[in-house]
Amino acid sequence: MAQEPKSEIEFDDESTEKGVWRFARAERASVIIDAEDYFALMQQAMLKAKLRIFLVGWDFDTRIHLAVGRRWFSRLFRRNHPRRLGSFLMWLARKHKPLEIRILKWSFGIFQFAKRGYMLIDILRMASYKGITFKFDTHHPVGCSHHQKIAVLDDRLAVCGGIDMTQDRWDTREHIEHDRRRRRPHGFKYGPWHDATMMMEGEVARQLGCLSRERWHRAGGEQLNEVQIPDDSLWPEKLPVMFENVEIGIARTRAKYKELPKVDEIEDLLLAQIAGAKKFIYSENQYLTSNKIADALAKRLAEDDPPEIVLVQPMTADGWLEQQAMDHARACLLRGLHECDHKNRFGLFVPHTGEKPIYVHAKLTIFDDTILRIGSANWNNRSMGLDSECDVFIDCERPGNADACHQIAAVRRSLLAEHCGMEEDEVERLLTADPSMLKLIAEHGQKNSRTLQPFQIPELNEIEETLAGSQLLDPEEPDEMFEPFAGGGLLKKGSFIGRAYNRAKKGFRK
Repeated sequence: MAQEPKSEIEFDDESTEKGVWRFARAERASVIIDAEDYFALMQQAMLKAKLRIFLVGWDFDTRIHLAVGRRWFSRLFRRNHPRRLGSFLMWLARKHKPLEIRILKWSFGIFQFAKRGYMLIDILRMASYKGITFKFDTHHPVGCSHHQKIAVLDDRLAVCGGIDMTQDRWDTREHIEHDRRRRRPHGFKYGPWHDATMMMEGEVARQLGCLSRERWHRAGGEQLNEVQIPDDSLWPEKLPVMFENVEIGIARTRAKYKELPKVDEIEDLLLAQIAGAKKFIYSENQYLTSNKIADALAKRLAEDDPPEIVLVQPMTADGWLEQQAMDHARACLLRGLHECDHKNRFGLFVPHTGEKPIYVHAKLTIFDDTILRIGSANWNNRSMGLDSECDVFIDCERPGNADACHQIAAVRRSLLAEHCGMEEDEVERLLTADPSMLKLIAEHGQKNSRTLQPFQIPELNEIEETLAGSQLLDPEEPDEMFEPFAGGGLLKKGSFIGRAYNRAKKGFRK
């Protein structure tokens, strides 16, 4: 029998413990790598939704196709329903009358319509559907963004991760160097793109539904209650189950705004997890500009027997402004980290397909194959204290989670295999013989069409160093956007990484 909806949820901002908003069970959960699978699987899941589809994102583009290049999907969907996101959502609203579709997008997207042409027509058409509501969220301080990427279906199935349902995201796990299918709606090509998210079914979806309804209400929407959770599973048949009956933690970031208190669970949790790693940290992330995170990594590298730390990141940030804000700051922090790396346990790598660098948009970290975290938060100041973010994680040390460790290890091996162009069995064999990821990458990661190339730290001129140190474009707090040079910024003298960087800079300039 379907679960009766609760009358009305109290929107509780209190954390269950430091660094965690709530813990909740998942009947099943799986990591989804890259958007080819994610878009197709989300379409499968949305076809099963009966009462509510709730999409929360940094960006949406109704012009994208959800089943690009999948022949079995194309044959099936061409006859039954549209592949284009906007047409598909309106088709769902027509075919399933009780279904309500809520789309919550960061407010800056209003300015994107000028470049997206037909999307404005989609929004106007959706307004005529009683079952579809498209809302822009402006409830944040000046300069902040709503960066969460969450989907909740019938309060039973949920997704949380780094993939937005927008242009430039679709790619396969093969990341073919010159893939003609990677095209924007107007036809222009874009480069290879790597991303990740997690799909979950069970009580954790109800909790993420609560988070989504809370944001909806604060953005000016009506106060929504839970729906009657169905008995039937919404899990896509094509998605293998990685984790069963596992507890999942939820962590958030949110800047202080009007009546809302500041929430920095993601930063607290990440710093604790970095401090607690015993053997290794494997991370895929878009940025590395947070002084606190770099400081935590530097302290671990300075230990007598530090953990191995492998970071996978893009060659450069996406867009000129982001490059000025993020690339120069990363270069400064990396010099400090290499100064602390007295045991050669640290490496930052850029994945390539042929000659093309792959843009890394994923926000995924694995600690010791016992903790897996994935979400929307980057390793920059904005994600630690300014923008709204949501991460989920599985910790094998939590009650009932011990069996999850082998699957977390499988995720790490699968990602290394993807980036190095190797078979997963071969990666497992090599890591069993020698657990060092750095050795695996050095000996096998540059031999195939897909490779992990060591990042070469660029030289910065005086202006670039000053801009990086100011945190002008990547502040930790809303107020710092207007006082960028206050307090010393990125490399302030009191920080561990700042001292290491200054030592490295002196040596570098000699």
